[in-house]
Formats: sequence, C-alpha cells, structure tokens
Amino acid sequence: MRSQTLTSSSSTIFLVFVIYLCFCPSSSGNLKNFLQTGSSLSVEDDKDMLTSSDNTFTCGFYGVGENAYYFSIWFTNSKDKTVAWMANRDKPVNGKGSKLSLHRDGAFVLTDVDGSITWEANTRTTYVERAELLDNGNLVLKNSSGKVVWQSFDFPTDTLLPHQRFTKSKKLISILGRGNYGTGYFNFFFDTDNVLRLVYDGPDISSVYWPNVDFDAFGNGRTNFNSTRIAMLDDMGWFLSSDWLNFNGSDSGFGIRRRLTMDYDGNLRLYSLNIASGLWTIRWEAVRQLCSVHGLCGRNGICVYTPEPKCSCPPGYEMADPSNWNKGCKPRFSRICSSKSPQQVKFVKMRYVDFYGFDSSYSPGITLESCKMKCLEDCQCNAFSYRLTGDGNCFTKVELFNGYESPNFPGALYLKLPLSIETSEVIVLNGTNHTCKLGETTVTIGLGSSSTLETRARRVTWVYLYSFASVIGAIEMLFFVSGWWFLFRKSGIPAMVEEGYRVLSNHFRKFSYMELKKATKNFQEELGRGASGVVFKGVLADERVVAVKKLGDAHLTEEVFWAEVSIIGKINHMNLVRMWGFCLEPKHRLLVYEYVENRSLDKHLFSGNVLGWNERFKVALGTAKGLAYLHHECLEWVIHCDVKPENILLDGEFEPKISDFGLAKLSERDRNNSEMSRIRGTKGYMAPDWALNLPITAKVDVYSYGVVILELVKGIRLSHWVVEDGDEQETELTRFIKVVKRKMQVEEMAWVEDIVDKRLNGHFSRIQAEKMVEFGISCVDENRSKRPTMDSIVQTLLECEDAVKIHNQIREW
Repeated sequence: MRSQTLTSSSSTIFLVFVIYLCFCPSSSGNLKNFLQTGSSLSVEDDKDMLTSSDNTFTCGFYGVGENAYYFSIWFTNSKDKTVAWMANRDKPVNGKGSKLSLHRDGAFVLTDVDGSITWEANTRTTYVERAELLDNGNLVLKNSSGKVVWQSFDFPTDTLLPHQRFTKSKKLISILGRGNYGTGYFNFFFDTDNVLRLVYDGPDISSVYWPNVDFDAFGNGRTNFNSTRIAMLDDMGWFLSSDWLNFNGSDSGFGIRRRLTMDYDGNLRLYSLNIASGLWTIRWEAVRQLCSVHGLCGRNGICVYTPEPKCSCPPGYEMADPSNWNKGCKPRFSRICSSKSPQQVKFVKMRYVDFYGFDSSYSPGITLESCKMKCLEDCQCNAFSYRLTGDGNCFTKVELFNGYESPNFPGALYLKLPLSIETSEVIVLNGTNHTCKLGETTVTIGLGSSSTLETRARRVTWVYLYSFASVIGAIEMLFFVSGWWFLFRKSGIPAMVEEGYRVLSNHFRKFSYMELKKATKNFQEELGRGASGVVFKGVLADERVVAVKKLGDAHLTEEVFWAEVSIIGKINHMNLVRMWGFCLEPKHRLLVYEYVENRSLDKHLFSGNVLGWNERFKVALGTAKGLAYLHHECLEWVIHCDVKPENILLDGEFEPKISDFGLAKLSERDRNNSEMSRIRGTKGYMAPDWALNLPITAKVDVYSYGVVILELVKGIRLSHWVVEDGDEQETELTRFIKVVKRKMQVEEMAWVEDIVDKRLNGHFSRIQAEKMVEFGISCVDENRSKRPTMDSIVQTLLECEDAVKIHNQIREW
C-alpha cells in the first residue's frame, strides 16, 4: 500500500515538474530595450533582440519559411508573434551574416550576408546616441539630449498601434498573403478629398471600395470640408478621425492591447489581444460583406457567399495561378471578334452577378435584345450587365474586374463565350471550386542543403513535441473525466445542465397537431392575427411558453413549406423571434415560436403607456440589427416585406424581436423576380417600389424601417391619411417630413425638440433623436438607390450610442 502511495506521489511530482518545464517563464534579466551606437543585432543569434521594458513588444529578426528574415517589431505575448511593423518587407535578408547596425555617424542600417544595404533609416546627418523600443511599440532613435530624431511610427506598414498618429503622408498597406509579407494591393489612407478610404491598387487596376462608392462623403457620414488629415487609435479602443470616421471596439476600455490592421483580404479590422491565450479577437471591421472588396478574386474572378466568401471562375475560365487568387482567372478559349462572326458566339446568363466598373457604354431604357446587340457589335465587349430598375439598363463591359454575386443585385450578367464552350444557359455559382486564400506562399531565398537539413531537424523536433503534448493532454482529460464522474456520481446530472440539454435536444423539431392543440388548450388564448394567420399562446410539455401560429396560406405546397421552414429554423439572432418548430399535416400547418412577453411595439408606442426614450432607441438599434442580419448575413438572404410596429415584439428588457419574417419571403438566388410581384406589406409602411412594379430588393424593408423609426421619435402613427386645405389628402408621414425639412433648412435651433414626442417631457437624447430623424428621412426616399443599407444604419447607431455614453460619463465627472 505504501509502495502504491509512493508511486502515485512520484507520478504527481513528475507531472508537476514537466508542466513547470513547459510553462515556466524564462528569465528576463538579460532583456534589453535599447541599442547603443557602434552596436548591432545579428540574425544568427536568436537572443539578439530588443524588448520593451514592459515586455509587450519585441524587435529583432523575424524568420519566415526556410531562409527569409525580416527586421520587425512583434507582439511578445501573441501566440503567433504577430508583426506590428517591418523594415524590409519586400527584401528579406539571409539567415547567415545579416545584421542591423547603429553606426557612430547616426546611420541605422540593415545589411545582407554580402554586406549590401537592404534598408536604412535616413539619419546619417543627425548624431544618434541610441535606438530604443518603447512600451507602445515605437522604435525610436534618440540623440544625446533624448530627442527623437527618427521613429518607426512615421513609417507604418500594415498596422496602426494606439497613439500612432495617422496623417496624410501615411498609408496602411496589406501584406500579399498569409506567410507572404511582401507589399500587397489593399490600402488604407487619406484620399485627396481628405476622406479615409480603402482602395485596391493592383497591377492592373486601382479601385475604391470603402466607404460605399454609391454615396458621397456626407452620404457615408463623413466630411471632406476639413482640410486637416489626421486620425488616431487610443488606449480605450476608439478611432477618431478628422473626416468624422469614428468607431470603437466592442470591448472598449483600458488595459487591452490592440492593433488596427489592413488585412491581406482587403478588410480593415480592429483586433484585441487575449493575454491568457495569446489569440486575437476581431472587435470591429470596416467591410461587413467581404465580396464588396474590389480585386479580391482578381481579373475575371467572382466572389460568392457560400455562406463564407469564396472565389469562382466564370464558365469558360480557369484560375491563372492555382496558388494565388490575386491573379484571377484566365479564359480557356481564344477570343474572336463577335461583330465579324456573331454566329460563333453565345451569351450565358449569370443571375445576381455583376462586375463593378469598366463599363464601355451605358444605355438606359433599352430591351435585353438591344443590349445584347450592342455587345455583339463591339469586339472589345466581354459581357454586359442588364439591370431591371424600372426600365432596363444596359452596361457593356470591356474588362471583368471586381466580380461578385449578391441577391441584392437587381439584374444579371450575360457573359460572351464561343459556341464551342459547353455550358448551361443559366449559371448558378456556388464558389466550391476554390476558396479565397489570397497568396498563401512561403518565401525561400539563399542557402541550399544546410538549411534543408535544419528544416528537417526542426520537423523531427516538432513531432516529438506534439507527441509529448498529446500524452499530457490525455492525462489532463483523464483527470477531468474522473473528477466530473466523482463530483456527480451520487447527485446525478445537475438540474441546470439537464435543463440545458433538454432545451438543446428540443431546439427545432416537428410537432403533431394534437400536441399543439393540447399546449394551447384547444387554441384558447389568442395573441394576435394578421394576413398570414392567427397566433395563440401555448405551453409545451417541457414547460416552455410558446406562440403558435395557425397558417392560412393555403397556396403553399408541402415541398415549399418544408424547404422554407427548414431554412427559417436555422436563422438565429437575438433580435429575431426564434422558431422552435412546426406542424405539417394534411389539414394543418402551424409554426411554433418563442413567446415574447411584452407583446408588440404598437401596443406601447401608440397607447396611453409612454415608452421611454432609452427603450425607443433600443428598439431602433435592435430592429436595425435584426434586419441587417436578414439582409446581409443569412445564407438565404431574407426580405421581410412587412416591417411595422405590429411585427416588432418586445421582451422583458424591451429588447426588440422581429416577427413574421417567415414563409414565401426568402429571396432565393435562383428565383425569378416575377414570383415576388404579389404585393405584400401594410399600407403606410410599404415602399413605392411595389406600386412602381420594380424588382423587390432589401430596400423595401429599409423604407418600412424608416417609417418605424420616425414613429418612434414622434410617438404617433405616420401612416394615416390626413385632409389638408382644399380637401387634398396626404399621409401624416409626408406632412411630417415637409415640416422637418423646412425647420432644418431655416436652421431652427429647437427643431428636434419641436418634433419629438411631447409625452417624453424633454427626457430624450438630442444626438440620438437627430440621427434617427436623419436616417428615417433618408430611408423613405422614393429613389431607393439613395436609401442606406441596414448594416450602415447599425454601424452609425452604435457609434451614436457610444458617443452618448461618453457624453454622459463626462457630464457625471
């Protein structure tokens, strides 16, 4: 018995010792944060580096591949040694003989193995005493009086750090791809009109893609009247710019390491570092839909959501370089002049596909056949885009760049191909042929066999290390399972865990009609009714309170019902009413939703009970989030078609949940526009697009949302008709907008106070109310191209909410 105890104790001590060896911190006594003149850092000494005094940043030679080294600054505690700055990003040096030297004449020079200068700081004319790595990640050169004469902050690569001033002379330029640190094609900078932009600047084209190119500076919430070009990220995670681009991370606060990086996929992202895991979390990103990034899939390539963004080649094309989407797609045929041989070409229709820009001609109000003839008669025409926005609009294209597929695009691309290319008449892309892995390459230069042997030795070492880690992991798992069994072997599974499992197992399922009849006590308590059916309150066998809708839509076939319900069941967002299941029987079709206790918005907004301002703004923001999810993030892209207060439910915390976004409202990518022609919606909230017989897009929901948020501000129905002088009728909405615009034009100081619901007695945020009115008016514009998108509304309202919080904190101080 004693022997077993000793053996067990020895095993425990051994395990603790191994864990200590693996995870104990290394000694930091030999760390240095400065380099004196006359000294150098060698690429061959792994310990020859500078570390900031707080150990946040490290500066030295950063190895990539087998024999490529960059002089860089990286985050010490990040798992993958994330680079914040790089001196020689386009000219890596050799792993032998390369060094960085601070000469006595002030020159700060990086030399390769042959002594050639690869990079240097322009400080030869200034006496420099030392190079120092500061705690904020800035590498500086100081003279004898301590003055900074050069700093890495003035020469950013792809990353901006807190308190690093970003001015008109600076750019963030992406790397080429994961593992390839060469200068890429995506830029973040102040344009000549003083506005911050994202631009694809590739070998063939240069194209702006953010902010929204369909709007001017003011339409995007920016200003170009300020001639100052300066921006900065602070310690709190706030980014402030002279062009009014202001945003913050979702975890704003002190004590978090952050970086703003121009990523190789063309998106600008704000990251926060988890010190415990060493991993980065995205806290903000500029582009919500990655296919909006120009140049992402190269020449002739098309970006497709599946649901993650992937690149595809059109029919008749193939990848130019299978390892790099930046090079796009190349034709598998020889081009012929269609005007000379029209009988040898054909057009293949690609629904919801467009290539932005490079239009050789634009012809409004012509037929599809006429548009086809224009392309046939032009030898340079490779395709034409035909858009159904009222009258047919024809765009012939000489080049195919910035390709994307989107259900919000109201038209199709007709690709010109030789007859010899076998394709279907209509192409539906799925993006499964290749993903958007932009240039994941390894850089190799210089030495031969010796570096190869070193690489193999490293691989053997890693095999042993992984094997050892696996054994340790298995031991930890054994301890964990044993402890779990010991803890719960007598008491059984805790009630909370059991309930959680029960809810998950019943998350979405098929109910029988008798189950729901019993749950609703024979459909006794009616909650509401609408065009699609009647809703009753019920309690399921697992004691969940639910809302059961009996559908009256008899035209819906069983196949369509099942297909659409299965998709809606996967939609999950905190601002959308959750569907728990359904009933599909020959005579009965019912939907089972979560029960939302505070009923619908109209019962609070238009009744004697006054809804407070904070609750109103919460409803505006939450509803926008829900619609943005439906429009921009769902795999199937849902258009609600009936946004109104009756379909916005409020939970116990007055968080909004959009309901009735269900059947026959999925904007499927292969659906013909004529199938969306049956008018849906409620008078007063319906966009004029229906009456004008325009193709139905997500902008009809934007219009309805605009009416709702204006009603939130005013506190009355704006959809009613009123009689003006001379017995002329107009809606309350039309009259309201006229009054607001008149007050804004004459610059009345109290125009917001005059129009906000008087029942609030002045208790509201003027900043939020003004922004809601501005958005509301732009949302109900008759020209749908001028209506904003829901994701842009969400972003602006979030910034508005944060601004009010900061304002209130300052006032409290």
